[in-house]
Amino acid sequence: MKIFIDADACPVKDEIRELAKKYDLPMTFVASYNHFSVNLPAGEEWVFVDTDKESADMRILNLAKSGDIVVTQDIGLASMLIAKDVATFSNRGEEYRESEMAMMLDMRYLHAKERRQGKYSKGPRAMSFQDNENFLHKLDTFIKARL
Repeated sequence: MKIFIDADACPVKDEIRELAKKYDLPMTFVASYNHFSVNLPAGEEWVFVDTDKESADMRILNLAKSGDIVVTQDIGLASMLIAKDVATFSNRGEEYRESEMAMMLDMRYLHAKERRQGKYSKGPRAMSFQDNENFLHKLDTFIKARL
């Protein structure tokens, strides 16, 4: 079991690091070259990709295998990973499930259609301490059940 992180905008990197260390699981952060830094934590695996819109998603899709875990906010990526039997979580700790994916993709389409028409919503609420704790608890519970 390996953890892959869609790292460009992931707000729970520290929680993932904590769990990877606790269970001695390898993890790979995938980000665009825009997020490259010489000050990345030592010993972590970072994969950098072009800045094209779907580059990080495609790299994660190619790297992740059945039994792995991916943390992403991208519903489209999650839908493809679920088809590969990859456990996929949002940054709030919600596990993406195949039974909910059609509805989630439909909602994503409708929101994108509204944005193209100039209608913008507030977007997701800011992450709270409780959201981070919820993520940590849910992913911890998931990993414990699989080991």
